[in-house]
Amino acid sequence: MRFISFLLFFIVYNNSLSQDLDYVFKSGSEGYNCFRIPTIIKAKNGTLLAFAEGRKNSCSDTGDVDLVYKKSFDNGKSWSDLKVIWDDGMNTCGNPSPVLDHESGRLSLLSTWNRGEDKEWQIIDQKSIDTRHVFLIHSNDNGKTWSKPKEITNDVKLDNWTWYATGPVNGIQLKNGKNKGRLIIPCDHIEAETKHYYSHIIYSDDGGLNWNLGGSTPQHQVNECTVIEFKNGDLLLNMRNYTDDRLRKLSLSKDQGISWGDIYSHESLIEPICQASMINIRKPFANDLLAFSNPNSKNSRERMTIQLSFDKAKSWSNNILLHDGPSAYSNLVQLNSKEIGCLFEGGKKSAYEGIAFERIKIKDIK
Repeated sequence: MRFISFLLFFIVYNNSLSQDLDYVFKSGSEGYNCFRIPTIIKAKNGTLLAFAEGRKNSCSDTGDVDLVYKKSFDNGKSWSDLKVIWDDGMNTCGNPSPVLDHESGRLSLLSTWNRGEDKEWQIIDQKSIDTRHVFLIHSNDNGKTWSKPKEITNDVKLDNWTWYATGPVNGIQLKNGKNKGRLIIPCDHIEAETKHYYSHIIYSDDGGLNWNLGGSTPQHQVNECTVIEFKNGDLLLNMRNYTDDRLRKLSLSKDQGISWGDIYSHESLIEPICQASMINIRKPFANDLLAFSNPNSKNSRERMTIQLSFDKAKSWSNNILLHDGPSAYSNLVQLNSKEIGCLFEGGKKSAYEGIAFERIKIKDIK
């Protein structure tokens, strides 16, 4: 009955949603032509931090791209003015992936950098001037100030990898198992010789100060990914997939990220080849409750949707529609025991008109 009442609640809730999205970052404003790549996390003091790529001159993945953010002190009802974390002139600073160390309160923001004139295909073909580099940024005051970016490429990237991306989605801190407290960031890379693309993770066992390379998926044709921890300490990776079936790929780790099992798909998790987000809703639930967001279509980036799983991703609920129009990247966050939030790209004619935020009540999930 809890499931039926929950779906009925969402039918009522979604019918009341305005056609106009509640934008946190609106393309064509605040000095930027376009905002893309949303990520979000809640700091230890409750501050909500929304990150994005501020693209100066166009919506292109390359060129002059800054790493920007806004803060909310009321669970996303209102947002601060935009602030810049990293601006490296005409170069590309992006792929934000934040994670919180709950003990110290330290926020680690993993990110990537490349020269603004280097295009993705050139980096993959090794015809670029430079390659992708990985950087670490910290905040020890709940996102008020940030450290200078520190390069950690040699610690987390192999020499025969060309393209590399952190996230772009939130990381997690393990709550169970022998590595309790470990920080994990989902990533992806492309091999130089084969041009095969894989998902992998990087991890920190000292609160985010130092980072190590974890395991990669045993099969390829997957990249941008999102990770959750089950109550028993196992990890689940949910990945963007490039095969013809247009289904998300999943992989399980029994050793908390050091190795990953064979990838498999689930018929309910369709996609148009796009990034997605998955979180484990902890309270008020004693067992694992997974929430997953992505454009729920095999044909185009549209229909931003949330699905739920009460049985460790074995089955998924009917679709919970947030936005029927064009939509693309997203990131879920648990706000409290009553609400989750979704930060996502969307618009009326294009998915890249801005980055919006919606709060979703979970009071009926009991």
